[in-house]
Amino acid sequence: MSNLFLRTLREDPADAEVPSHKLLVRAGYVRRAAPGIYTWLPLGKIVLENVARVVREEMNAIGGQEVLLPALLPKEFYETTGRWEEYGDTLFRLKDRKGADYLLGPTHEELFTLLVKGEYSSYKDFPVVLYQIQEKFRDEARPRAGVLRGREFHMKDSYSFDTDDEGLQQSYDQHRAAYIRIFDRLGLDYVIVSATSGAMGGSASEEFLAVAPTGEDTFVRSTESDYAANVEAVRTPAPAEGPVEGLPEARVHHTPGTATIQTLVDFLNGAGLDRDFTEADTLKNVLVKTRAPGSKEWELLGIGLPGDREVDLKRLEAALEPTEVALLDDADFAANTFLAKGYIGPRALLDNKVRYLVDPRVATGTSWVTGADRTDHHVLDLVAGRDFTPDGTIDVAEVRDGDASPDGRGTLYTARGIEIGHIFQLGRKYTDAFKLDALGPDGKPRRVTMGSYGIGVSRAVASVVEQSHDDKGIVWPREIAPADVHVVGTGKGGEVEEALRIGGELEARGLRVLVDDRKAAPGVKFNDAELLGIPTVVIVGRGLKDGLVELRDRRTGERTDVPVGEIVESTVAACAG
Repeated sequence: MSNLFLRTLREDPADAEVPSHKLLVRAGYVRRAAPGIYTWLPLGKIVLENVARVVREEMNAIGGQEVLLPALLPKEFYETTGRWEEYGDTLFRLKDRKGADYLLGPTHEELFTLLVKGEYSSYKDFPVVLYQIQEKFRDEARPRAGVLRGREFHMKDSYSFDTDDEGLQQSYDQHRAAYIRIFDRLGLDYVIVSATSGAMGGSASEEFLAVAPTGEDTFVRSTESDYAANVEAVRTPAPAEGPVEGLPEARVHHTPGTATIQTLVDFLNGAGLDRDFTEADTLKNVLVKTRAPGSKEWELLGIGLPGDREVDLKRLEAALEPTEVALLDDADFAANTFLAKGYIGPRALLDNKVRYLVDPRVATGTSWVTGADRTDHHVLDLVAGRDFTPDGTIDVAEVRDGDASPDGRGTLYTARGIEIGHIFQLGRKYTDAFKLDALGPDGKPRRVTMGSYGIGVSRAVASVVEQSHDDKGIVWPREIAPADVHVVGTGKGGEVEEALRIGGELEARGLRVLVDDRKAAPGVKFNDAELLGIPTVVIVGRGLKDGLVELRDRRTGERTDVPVGEIVESTVAACAG
C-alpha cells in the first residue's frame, strides 16, 4: 500500500446522501470529476472489472459473443427509429466541425441491428447473441447518489437475434437464467419484477431490483403469491361493469367553498342527504398537458380517478412515454376558461374535445360525485357509461399497501429497490426500422426478432455497497473484492517485514493480497482495513513477539489468534470457506 494510489478520507463528502456514495469516496474507490461523472481509482477499477468478469463469464456461458461498438454515434440511425426525438433532453447531443449531428450512446439497439444486418442474411446464421461492456451516457436532470445515478456509467448490453418468436422466448429465458446466476454470484439480495418497456419498446419486460431503502424504484409484492412488479407496471383490477338503468338521475348541488375533496366530503356529510360520503365516492379530475416528441404544441389531457387517490407522476410518465408530461400552471387555466379550477367535471372536458382518460375503477355503471364545471357546484350520481363516456382508461393512480393483488391472491405491499438489470423482448421494432430480414429455408425473407438485455455494471458495484456495509465501512463479497486478504503490519519492529513475507506466501498460494506496509499509526491502518472492506484481514502486530498474528473475518468480525507458522494455511482455509 505504500506505493498504491490511494487516499482514504475520515469524513463523508458533503454532497453524499446514500451509503455507497459516502463509502466509495471515503475508501478511495472513486472520485467525483463533475456532477454525475466519476473517476475510478485503482481499487475501484479492480472491483468494477471483477463485476464485469462475472458478467462476461455468464454471458459467454449462454453463447454470447463480445464486441465493442462506438460510443459516439451519428444522428441518422436514431432518427430512423424515432429515438432522436423520443429521448428528449436525456441525450447528449453534439456536432462535429462540419456541423453533422452526433450523440453519445445511451443504448445501442440501432447499431447492433445494423451490425447484424451487414453481416448475416440467412436463417442458418441465427440465432446470435452479441454483447458489449462499455460506457453509456444520459444527461440526467438531477444526477445523485454517486455512481448509482450518474451521467456516465458502465453497462453491459446484449442483444439476441432470432428468426421466430419461439427463438426469442428461448433467448429471453437464457438471459433471465444468466442474470440470476450473475446476481447470485455478486451476493445481492434482489427481486425480479414485471416492468414497462418505456422508450426501448417491445412486449415482455422484467427488472432485477436490488432491495434497498435508498432505491429510486418502488415495487410491490403480494402477501399470498409470488406476484412482483415495478409500481409503474402494476395493473389495477377493474370492477365488473354494471347496468346503468334504474340508477338515480344525476343532479347538480350548490356546494360553496368545496374546491378540495376533503371540503366537499365534509360539506356533503353535513348537508342532510341521508347518506354518508367518503373521498372514494368522488371523481377527481386532474388536468395535465402533454407534448409529443418533436412537437412544439402542448395538448390538454384530463385524468379521472377516485378522489381518495393521487396521480403517481412516475406511473403517468411511464404510461405516456415518450410523450412529455407537465402539470398545468395558472396561464394554462387562464387560456382555457372552461376549466373551473377545483370544480372540473367530465362534461366540460368532453364538450371541449379534451382527451379524457379514467382510472380502471371508473367502470361503466359506477356512480360518482364530481365537479359540475361551475364554481361552488358539484353533480351527484353521475354514472359512467350513462352520463359520460371517457375516451379510454389509464392506470396511473398511486399504488398503496393493502391494495388487491392483480393476480387475485392477497394484497400488495411496497418496497424500494435499485434497478441493476432489465430484460426486454423487443420484437421487431428495430428490425422493422432497418428492414433486417433473413432468408428462410423456403427462400422467403423472414423479419428477424430481437431481445435486449442490460446490466448496470457500475450500478451493481454501488448496489453491493448499499446492501453490504456496516458503521465501519464496506464489506465486499469475496467474488468482487479488490483482494482476498488484507495483511496489516503495525508496530516499529519487524511487523511490517513479517507482513510482507506473509503476503508473498499467500500470493504464491494463488490469493490476491493487499499488504499495508505504510508508515502510519496502527489506528489509521486498522480503520482503513475496515473501511476498505476486504473479506479476510491478517493483523501482524504486538502479538508477533509471542509468535501470534490475528486473523479477522471482516463480515462477521470474528477474530482468532493464530501461530505465525500456521497463518498461511489458516488464511488459505478461511478464504476457501
